[in-house]
Amino acid sequence: MKNQILKLGLPKGSLQEATFKMFKKAGFNLSLPSQRSYFPAIDDPQIQPVLLRSQEMSRYVQDGALDCGITGNDWILENKSDVVKITDLVYSKQSLNKVRWVLAVPEGSGLRSIKDLEGRRVATELVNVTKEYFNKNKVKAEIEFSWGATEVKVRSGLVDAIVELTETGSSLRENKLQEIATILESTTQFIANKGAYKDSWKKSKMEQIVVLLKGAIAAEEKVGLKMNARKTDLKKVIALLPALKNPTISGLSQEGWFAIETIIDEKVVRILIPELKKAGAEGIIEYPLNKVIY
Repeated sequence: MKNQILKLGLPKGSLQEATFKMFKKAGFNLSLPSQRSYFPAIDDPQIQPVLLRSQEMSRYVQDGALDCGITGNDWILENKSDVVKITDLVYSKQSLNKVRWVLAVPEGSGLRSIKDLEGRRVATELVNVTKEYFNKNKVKAEIEFSWGATEVKVRSGLVDAIVELTETGSSLRENKLQEIATILESTTQFIANKGAYKDSWKKSKMEQIVVLLKGAIAAEEKVGLKMNARKTDLKKVIALLPALKNPTISGLSQEGWFAIETIIDEKVVRILIPELKKAGAEGIIEYPLNKVIY
């Protein structure tokens, strides 16, 4: 029987590093022969990955050149692509948050809302979505495509405003720009070609990858904690634990002692561990997580 192959598109550019990291935590080892290569090696012979810009991914998935891929919902909307959105992965270049496309103008320009941009020039890479937003607000403006360095164009006076992608807003502030509206919030999506998703083997393979990726993402910014406590201290210790679910508690061979295990947000560990120690917890162990499957 001919070997089954799943053609998977992975985002090249800003999402590449984060995507490779998530795949590694999910149990897939991805590597590039060189920085210029577009064909990563993967330790799963049933997957054939290729790197493509997120902006193009949904078009190639829709056309069937790829069975599935990872891209932002913003580019699916921009390309008006007819694909299956299997799941929302919710990770970006810098965080596990949504990203935003914002309308920004120079500080001190006097432009305070989209209505002030009537007849003005706006640069963006997200042209179609931006045009729809302006039409919805009944504002006529010249929306032009930008190949990049969008912040520079508005600072140089080439355009009056920009629609740009941001996670933290730091780049906009560095370029003396201020947001006046959020045009779109977007998350990373795992998408599939409609025909490929009807193929039972390909669908099953995609769902396997998605389960592992979602588990890897869920484990980000979380750690596991193990500890022991006397029966007399058990309630005090458990009361301190902000558990994912109820902590696992089991009796130890030494009478009157219990083992406790739970999952918590990593950011609270440095505060929590000293409090657990005061409450009577002993043998506290913190360990990293690769996947959390709900």
